[in-house]
Amino acid sequence: MTKKSISASKASLVLFLCQMISALDVPLDLSQPPTITQQSPKDYIVDPRENIVIQCEAKGKPPPSFSWTRNGTHFDIDKDAQVTMKPNSGTLVINIMNGGKAEAYEGVYQCTARNERGAAISNNIVIRPSRSPLWTKEKLEPNQVREGDSLVLHCRPPVGLPPPIIFWMDNAFQRLPQSERVSQGLNGDLYFSNVQPEDTREDYICYARFNHTQTIQQKQPISVKVFSMDSLNDTIAANLSDTDIYGAKPVTERQPILLTPTGSTSTKVELRGNVLLLECIAAGLPTPVIRWIKEGGELPANRTFFENFKKTLKIIDVSEADSGNYKCIARNILGSAHHVISVTVKAAPYWITAPRNLVLSPGEDGTLICRANGNPKPNISWLANGVPIAIAPEDPSRKVDGDTIIFSHVQERSSAVYQCNASNEYGYLLANAFVNVLAEPPRILTPANKLYQVIADSPALLDCAYFGSPKPEIEWFKGVKGSILRGDEYVFHDNGTLEIPVAQKDSTGTYTCVARNELGKIQNEVRLEVKDPTMIIKQPEYKVIQRYGQVSFECIIKHDFTLLPTVIWLKDNDELPDDERFLVGKDNLTIMNVTDKDDGTYTCIVNTTLDSVSASAVLTVVAAPPTPAIIYARPNPPFDLELTGQLERSVELSWIPGDENNSPITNFVIEYEDGLHEPGVWHYQTEVPGTQTTVQLKLSPYVNYSFRVIAVNEIGRSQPSEPSEQYLTKSANPDENPSNVQGIGSEPDNLVITWESLKGFQSNGPGLQYKVSWRQKDVDDEWTSVIVANVSKYIVSGTPTFVPYEIKVQALNDLGYAPEPSEVIGHSGEDLPMVAPGNVQVHVINSTLAKVHWDPVPVKTVRGHLQGYKVYYWKVQSLSRRSRRHVEKKILTFRGNKTFGMLPGLEPFSSYKLNVRVVNGKGEGPASPDKVFKTPEGVPSSPSFLKITNPTLDSLTLEWGSPTHPNGVLTSYILKFQPINNTHELGPLVEIRIPANESSLILKNLNYSTRYKFYFNAQTSVGSGSQITEEAVTIMDEAGILRPAVGAGKGYSETLFATSPVMHTVRPTFYKVQPLYPRIRNVTTAAAETYANISWEYEGPDHANFYVEYGVAGSKEDWKKEIVNGSRSFFVLKGLTPGTAYKVRVGAEGLSGFRSSEDVFETGPAMASRQVDIATQGWFIGLMCAVALLILILLIVCFIRRNKGGKYPVKEKEDAHADPEIQPMKEDDGTFGEYRSMSAWTGKKLDKEKKRKGSCANSPEADPVFTKAKSVRSDRSNFFRRSGDQYSSTRSETSYRRKARQSSELTRVSSVSASLCREEKRSDEWKYRHGSRHHTSEHQIMGSEEGSDSQAGQPSPFQQPPSCNSVRGSLARQHSSLQHWFSQTPDYSSDSEDAQSSCHRKAASYLVNPWSRS
Repeated sequence: MTKKSISASKASLVLFLCQMISALDVPLDLSQPPTITQQSPKDYIVDPRENIVIQCEAKGKPPPSFSWTRNGTHFDIDKDAQVTMKPNSGTLVINIMNGGKAEAYEGVYQCTARNERGAAISNNIVIRPSRSPLWTKEKLEPNQVREGDSLVLHCRPPVGLPPPIIFWMDNAFQRLPQSERVSQGLNGDLYFSNVQPEDTREDYICYARFNHTQTIQQKQPISVKVFSMDSLNDTIAANLSDTDIYGAKPVTERQPILLTPTGSTSTKVELRGNVLLLECIAAGLPTPVIRWIKEGGELPANRTFFENFKKTLKIIDVSEADSGNYKCIARNILGSAHHVISVTVKAAPYWITAPRNLVLSPGEDGTLICRANGNPKPNISWLANGVPIAIAPEDPSRKVDGDTIIFSHVQERSSAVYQCNASNEYGYLLANAFVNVLAEPPRILTPANKLYQVIADSPALLDCAYFGSPKPEIEWFKGVKGSILRGDEYVFHDNGTLEIPVAQKDSTGTYTCVARNELGKIQNEVRLEVKDPTMIIKQPEYKVIQRYGQVSFECIIKHDFTLLPTVIWLKDNDELPDDERFLVGKDNLTIMNVTDKDDGTYTCIVNTTLDSVSASAVLTVVAAPPTPAIIYARPNPPFDLELTGQLERSVELSWIPGDENNSPITNFVIEYEDGLHEPGVWHYQTEVPGTQTTVQLKLSPYVNYSFRVIAVNEIGRSQPSEPSEQYLTKSANPDENPSNVQGIGSEPDNLVITWESLKGFQSNGPGLQYKVSWRQKDVDDEWTSVIVANVSKYIVSGTPTFVPYEIKVQALNDLGYAPEPSEVIGHSGEDLPMVAPGNVQVHVINSTLAKVHWDPVPVKTVRGHLQGYKVYYWKVQSLSRRSRRHVEKKILTFRGNKTFGMLPGLEPFSSYKLNVRVVNGKGEGPASPDKVFKTPEGVPSSPSFLKITNPTLDSLTLEWGSPTHPNGVLTSYILKFQPINNTHELGPLVEIRIPANESSLILKNLNYSTRYKFYFNAQTSVGSGSQITEEAVTIMDEAGILRPAVGAGKGYSETLFATSPVMHTVRPTFYKVQPLYPRIRNVTTAAAETYANISWEYEGPDHANFYVEYGVAGSKEDWKKEIVNGSRSFFVLKGLTPGTAYKVRVGAEGLSGFRSSEDVFETGPAMASRQVDIATQGWFIGLMCAVALLILILLIVCFIRRNKGGKYPVKEKEDAHADPEIQPMKEDDGTFGEYRSMSAWTGKKLDKEKKRKGSCANSPEADPVFTKAKSVRSDRSNFFRRSGDQYSSTRSETSYRRKARQSSELTRVSSVSASLCREEKRSDEWKYRHGSRHHTSEHQIMGSEEGSDSQAGQPSPFQQPPSCNSVRGSLARQHSSLQHWFSQTPDYSSDSEDAQSSCHRKAASYLVNPWSRS
């Protein structure tokens, strides 16, 4: 067929392509060769712990049979008890769970599906079991490397299948940090561009994770020791004298050299479509920076990525155009190095034109084309029914021409399946395509009379899916007898689809698709309806309104009358606030008592089933001009966020509030971002009152936290603060297991285990996985477990039908398992019930209601969760008319294990049939035998019509039709009538009984020019049916003469109908005829614990404003009133009290007294609280009492100790020994002699001076001074042991000792200065290495003693070493200060003197040797 082309949309093109594929499918009721529909992948790596399943599924007519080859020879599955083939399938199941070995079934498998019309073959499926071998044992020598040199730690993982994933961790299972200086290569080795002292550690561990077997292998730890220049100089210093020249050279900077790849050039071959990874890692100091370029070209945009700190170049989906030379350049401040990688992109075969199934009729010609490309060019070979075509049975109708097979004058025996194999050294492609010779008349597969609806000016696509052989020709007609469609306004697709690119109103109609070939013709009709577009003819407009005013937005629409539009109003793209001030009308939105919160954009959205339109307007709320108001605004964001007190699972966050903008801050909201798992996503953490600016936050392991704070006042929320610094918590085992674990089978032979996965921060560490375990309940089975990746579903196959299982799912990560999970009960898959309910009985209660009973089915035959029973019932015929009609079955479902049910809504006097079926989760079981029952007579419906004709002066003719539903045998009709005067008063009522076989009646002797009201109904033996009413007027006397009549003034004549068999005269009753007002009825409620759904029915003219009133039943409180938004007939009452009875009624505003009757409902009971008040627990009260008692005892002890003023232990020791300070110092032998404590003031003063100007001697280990200080500490200890009794209580002795101690201290200070300066050169290296740390320790101690502002533990910057002159000058100044202070020092009593002396000695001891504290 020739395709008429015009511009078509992309959507129609996609539809065309999709349907072209489906149009080639041969209906399954026709003979056809096999087609492979499902097969395992070519390279199939199996888990040796699970059964091997090799898939092979195929379709065909007749259904195909299956056979297998293994390693090129026939595989006889009947000879291997471990191998089975699934029924009606070619899928093999190799059972290795019961002693079999996966290695025994390695090989190349191929499946053949065969029927009488040909044979299709699968790919060669290579089966290999996964392997995760252990690391070979090796002796690892420690790596000793000089600071600044490069280093490579080799991983050399065991060869596994598939290859393992490599990563480096330490003994604490923490990933080793990587950077531009330290990184892991593609081969798994760990590269150091230059080592630093902090790289020294003994736990560099390489891990290999084999994902297929869910195992991790660990290499022995590797030790690295970095020798820094500082430590090397310390070693030299310990062995050289003052005059020796020593000191290693400082760390020298080096220009880059490449660690990998080696040399200046290398080559790389990659396959088309794969990911190309190129790597360059360089050594050097400073650390080199890597840059990549492509020689003679640009790196491909959108496909190029840099990884591993730009050391790895990644190009995805490579093609032949990506071949070329790629250069990596490593550069630092001293120079550069480069390497060129020559990349060649080869290609496994890929399709250009794959062969497609060919359906021909006898005598037709056709071709199969197989074209593929690759690098190198693939070789094309053909097979017929799985046999090389060169040795296959000859077919005179075919001719092979390279990549094409030409068929001429085919016959039915030419049907076969042909295989095209395209292969080169990198792979192969195999495609099956059958030639099916059929002679079939046309078929149209699109349903008849299908309705298509579109909006005007949009495209319309009308389907005509077809099949036939020879291929039918398709023609389209508009209308049943219209002419064939042609012209540029239509597009005819090859799959039969008719496209109308721009449908107009006149395109509406019936379209006929005709398919014909030489064997026949068939046609199908579809209908197209083109609807008018929906439009908003009056859009909402921009409004400016003063606060507390009223505003209204209009939204008037025009739409196709056949489409039902729905109008939705939004505020700022969200639902309207649940506020009674917002009133939604038919064409408008009104906001009463406008506030500042109502400021925003309001959108009117109109939806139909075919289109949607919208319009928006902005509302600006301004303050009333007369009243100058204070400007209230949202608060400014907090600032200066600070994290302190970092612990493993908690941290303290503090901040400074921003300006509150005239509205007090009520609370602060703290949010966090997990930069490790969900960067850019902020989550709620907690909130605190507005008076609080610090909070202790609980943290989870393995989360990279950042925090921000939002201030809230009555106006709204502030902007978020700037994020705090990041804080990464350590990894840990998972704290919790997945929730919502369920086991529900999807098929009769499986169990689908599902759970809700843990979120990123719940994993507590890397490598989140799940251990899924199950066992059959009430059977003595062991647990079966499998470890799966971070998914949320696992399917257990081969289970019995609907049996209970115990299931548990446990989380684990690289650090270990979560706590033992709880068990849940699940069931394997359900199957349809096996038997129908028996002993079905029907008890007819009345003419419209029946009760049906049945016996329950045995539980074992349900084969699933019993959901209930379904009763199918239908009317066979009416007993009054004896005429059959279309059978419409009705279904009633009775939940649970019920054995009876009520059938309402039956038609009286009718014959019915019913059957009962049991229902489970899978579906319905077989039906019980049909049960016949009949309903008795009922009251009839109203007569079908009542007409009053031929009015005269004194008569009226009545005609009527029998009831549409007589519901029995009619016995008579009842006619009642009465006159109506000019004031709407009714006269006496007259009743007449009329035989059932009558259909008209003439009423005579009526008054002229009088209105009568008639009531007419039918009767059966059960009673009277609904009545029909009518009014009529007799005509006026033409002569204008008022003739008196019998009963004048009563409005009727006594003699009306002489032949009437029954006549009743009702005594006159006159009353006003009330006009028909609207009403609200059928108020129903559905109550829950704290809310209730109220619904009602409204009868009357259009009215939009309803309200609901409610209150506590039996209470005298006023009714509470809720306004209903719009003209809805339902409303939800919220905030109700559980377990309380309420009364409710519905009314309409504007109509006084117009409301429904009251209805009473009761809310559900409140759920019992499981919380326990800890303050009322006995153990808590006892604990608090014990704590209070302990505090009281401690206070008493402290009070007694303070008042007693006892001696310190040091004072007792001093009293027992003589004062050692009378011994002289020794300087001639180079030692300090006995060292005694300085006063507290002396220690503090010297420490301050030391911090201000630096210190000459910083290294206790490498300095001879340190060696001498050891003897000082020893002598000081002796001093404490000997210093007891020499302290006399007399003031003169105390004064004498003080003066002697002053002189001794000053002498020792001078001696220390000289010794320190002699060791200045020897301590340089040590000072640069340890100065910062020791300065920090000094800073902490002195800060605690003299109130320093420095924060303890905070490292100080490196300090410059002071000169000896500065130290001598400092000590000279200290000497003068000490003399002045000693002269001003007052005397102390004996006790206070001892205490002060002890404190002074401790401070002075620290001054001379600050590292001796330990």
